[in-house]
Amino acid sequence: MTLLDQTVGRIALSLPGATRVFHAHHIDFCCGGRITLREAAQRVGLHPDKLIAELEALPAANPDEHDWRDAGNDALIDHLLTRYHDVHRQQLAELTRMARRVEQVHGERESCPRGLADLLTAIHQELESHMQKEEQILFPMLRNGLGAQAQGPITVMRHEHDDHGESLEQIMALTDDITPPKGACTTWRALYAGLREFREDLMQHIHLENNLLFERAG
Repeated sequence: MTLLDQTVGRIALSLPGATRVFHAHHIDFCCGGRITLREAAQRVGLHPDKLIAELEALPAANPDEHDWRDAGNDALIDHLLTRYHDVHRQQLAELTRMARRVEQVHGERESCPRGLADLLTAIHQELESHMQKEEQILFPMLRNGLGAQAQGPITVMRHEHDDHGESLEQIMALTDDITPPKGACTTWRALYAGLREFREDLMQHIHLENNLLFERAG
């Protein structure tokens, strides 16, 4: 099977560095991970050959990079909890604080992302509820080998992941694709740097769940 006929989720798992290429071209490899690379290129208006060339030009795998396909469910879940669940809670609290500050100080500027703090508050609440359901219900089921019985909760989590993806699109729309305007203050620039980090982390988080953990349970 050629790269073009593989799903973007599979490529993101198997090809180190592929997610950087996908981020650069706004290709959704987490919620949209089940479409082929060919379809993804069409959706973003990119010639497939250009995308293939960029993927083939990626450096060889770093031996220090962990391939989570080789990890058992317990190790993968532990990684999701410490690397993403715990981190998102810290990220969103600080991002909301900075967004509120930027809106208070620069609200009169046309480029000010008015409404961003409220959006981040809503994302925090929705993501907290989502993560608690995983921590209290779904992950214990998967740790205990109850993947067949977990299909209902997994379907709910996938739908909520789609909602998170839509929230990320709202962030992009409010912030000019997370691009600070000319003359942005230090807090504004730090806010947008944090938003980029949060977006990439959340996409990787959803990717590992949708395309690896949940697929195993099928």
